[in-house]
Amino acid sequence: LMPKKNRVAIYEALFKDGVLVAEKKLSMDKHTETEVPNLHVVKAMMSLKSRGYVKEQFAWRHYYWYLTNEGITYLRDFLHLPSEIVPSTLKRVNRPETARARGRDTQSRPQDGSDRRDYRRGPPGSDKKADSGAGATAPGDIQFRGGFGGGF
Repeated sequence: LMPKKNRVAIYEALFKDGVLVAEKKLSMDKHTETEVPNLHVVKAMMSLKSRGYVKEQFAWRHYYWYLTNEGITYLRDFLHLPSEIVPSTLKRVNRPETARARGRDTQSRPQDGSDRRDYRRGPPGSDKKADSGAGATAPGDIQFRGGFGGGF
């Protein structure tokens, strides 16, 4: 049986953020966000999950619970909170209007793709095929000698 003060602490932490995270390690003395045993947190959240008040996600030995709309109304009634108070996941953040990142300046580059063709061809007067590769040898100059490699 779980003390009511533990259940209230868990529900308050869940309602404040709208989400709750707990490690699967049930033998932990205290939950990281609340001063409640981790076992109580996991079991209280399992109870809310079975009633459809939270959605559960499990990854890498951690439980992640998200409040549903029904869960918000249930916790509001349980904790005797007014309807103006909402979890922080539902609050709108008023960010100051900043200059948005603009796309690339399309006037500085030709639109017909000639800049790419010029890059692939290289500077005028150079032979890119002859200048490429290790040692820059012609295809007929390659010699294979035995004795090197896998020991066959």
